[in-house]
Amino acid sequence: MAEAKKELTFLDHLEALRWTLVRSAAGAFVGMVLVFVFKEVVFDRVILAPQRPDFVTYRAFCHLAQRLGLDRSFCMDATGFTLMNTTMAGQFLVHLTVSMAGGLILAMPYILWELWRFVKPGLKAAEQRSLRGVVFFASLLFLSGVLFGYYVLAPMSIQFLGTYTVSAAVPNLVDLRSYIGTITSLTLWTGVLFELPLLVYFMARTGLVGPAFLRTYRRHAYVLILIIAAIITPPDVTSQLIVSFPLIVLYEGSILLAARTIRAMDKTAANGTRA
Repeated sequence: MAEAKKELTFLDHLEALRWTLVRSAAGAFVGMVLVFVFKEVVFDRVILAPQRPDFVTYRAFCHLAQRLGLDRSFCMDATGFTLMNTTMAGQFLVHLTVSMAGGLILAMPYILWELWRFVKPGLKAAEQRSLRGVVFFASLLFLSGVLFGYYVLAPMSIQFLGTYTVSAAVPNLVDLRSYIGTITSLTLWTGVLFELPLLVYFMARTGLVGPAFLRTYRRHAYVLILIIAAIITPPDVTSQLIVSFPLIVLYEGSILLAARTIRAMDKTAANGTRA
């Protein structure tokens, strides 16, 4: 007869968690080194691309506006600001900041896999089957959010804030660290925000949130989404709708996911009762 699986003590769990964190940090460090080494590619082709008028998002919005017969408000002919560095170590610190953020993004699938390896032994066989593919979907949601933040939110924010002036006598000289902070915060936080369906799934399984709760507060959620969109986009309805739509889709998808999770749990409980 096969030996029963050895039950881990509290200290054993702490040791396993420590090595999970160490390996995750090592993965993020490897990603950071890669981003740091390929400085020219990362900055010239990725980080600084949204402040150029020929960025793919500006060209796409301009083309769409012309097809719809709108004015050229979506067409960006000039950035309206000049990037500058004002401190001796400014560019080096920016390089480190971008490397850490980029390394975290690159390593996120591996970090999620390490967290899954830590959690998996504590789950029952049925729970493990129900969570099959969780690392893939969590990574997909995160990277989708990062891409949405980079290609949609960041360009809109840069176009509006970079070209906004209170007077023609006041030119926009944007500090490099301010620009980098806008890019990194929008991309990383949007990646986290796109994990909403997965968060709702786990909360539904633990009974903290159900589809009825999400439906009850749907209008409140929509208002909050519109407020967030109004803050991070130029002051026009079209931009707000472009940003709000995927967030609303995520919220509605979370409701459907919560309902499906509750039904699956009820079915499993009913089958267990009959057995």
